[in-house]
Amino acid sequence: MATQVLVTGAGGFIGSHLVEALVDKGYKVRAFVRYNARNDWGWLENVPCRREVEVYTGDIRDYDSVRDAMRGVETVFHLAALIGIPYSYRSPQAYIRTNVEGTYNILQAAREEGVRVIHTSTSEVYGTARYIPIDEEHPLQAQSPYAATKIAADQLALSFHRSFGLPVVVVRPFNTYGPRQSARAVIPTIITQALAGRFPVRLGNLAPTRDLNFVRDTVEGFITVGLSENTVGEVVNLATGREISIADLVQTIGRVMGIEIPVQGDAARVRPERSEVGRLCGDNRKAWELTGWTPRYSLEEGLRSTADWFRDNRHLYKADLYNV
Repeated sequence: MATQVLVTGAGGFIGSHLVEALVDKGYKVRAFVRYNARNDWGWLENVPCRREVEVYTGDIRDYDSVRDAMRGVETVFHLAALIGIPYSYRSPQAYIRTNVEGTYNILQAAREEGVRVIHTSTSEVYGTARYIPIDEEHPLQAQSPYAATKIAADQLALSFHRSFGLPVVVVRPFNTYGPRQSARAVIPTIITQALAGRFPVRLGNLAPTRDLNFVRDTVEGFITVGLSENTVGEVVNLATGREISIADLVQTIGRVMGIEIPVQGDAARVRPERSEVGRLCGDNRKAWELTGWTPRYSLEEGLRSTADWFRDNRHLYKADLYNV
């Protein structure tokens, strides 16, 4: 009998790709999506495996629905979170309720039900790199309310492992991109403006560097690292070990799309100076040593696949609006 797993945040960008990958590998998947009056399942509405997935509608902030969704599963991949950094400046309390209290609900329900927890972290918890590459021992420094709530959630998850013996794995992906990503993120922002012919493309700070994972590599990392017997109680980076500045990223996307992409600065898109994470480049040796995971896609391969998808689905995005 196939293993039953729960995926929270299943209607989102990474979550929907994870659901597809788990179904392809033979898992029985229960997908937790946020309740809404339209019964809209987000990106799960159009995935090929939609009819093979049990969709559960609830709210990660509500313990009752989380506990109910947890019944009968062996593992939970916990991805549900608020992730937009600019919006965390506007509404920090919403991030506390979703990212911290929501994670508590997952952990406590898992403790009651005897479920393994694969908790999603983020490279933002490291802040601007103090050394390169960033390994899992790098100091944590919150440069945004979003990052602060993710540090709190990570530490809460690890505390449940240490205090109660709950099998917890903290998976820490660096910057993931690919089909279905929100236009809040820089790669969809560049591509959607370019496809709409809105030149010059409007962006924030071009100097920061990022370590970019194609979503298929991130999803494979979640499964490989999350389910390994070697990773319980561990924090594990999912990174490429390569960094690229936003300025160079624009040029790379232009080459992949076969166009010139002129850029204009937009003050509305610039983070507060002390909140901007200036440099991210991750160390993935721990993932390799414990599980054998390593990224397979080059940046150019991933960007080409991403640009093709956005070209076919440009009608789903509002290139003329800045997504906070």
